[in-house]
Amino acid sequence: MRTKEIGVRKVLGSSIAQIVALLSFDFLKLVFVAVLLASPIAWYCSKEWLNNYEYRIVMGGSVFLWAGAIALSIAFLTISAQSLKVALANPVDSLKND
Repeated sequence: MRTKEIGVRKVLGSSIAQIVALLSFDFLKLVFVAVLLASPIAWYCSKEWLNNYEYRIVMGGSVFLWAGAIALSIAFLTISAQSLKVALANPVDSLKND
């Protein structure tokens, strides 16, 4: 969607790392907010569900930290791969359609 913007940035001298960081940061903020909102809800639901059992376990915060870290890692790898593909493309191809 932002192919023309990336083409203009490359023509003006932006590096591939700067382009990947620009595209990744916006999306990773959304994933981080989603993890922050979903963790308390997941903790409460799992606590209520586990209370129905005779033998209970305590859900620590490390489970949710690991889940958030894995979600952020998957999002970063996915977005970085797509951003890298677009950043390595020839900027002339994206700008000539204007």
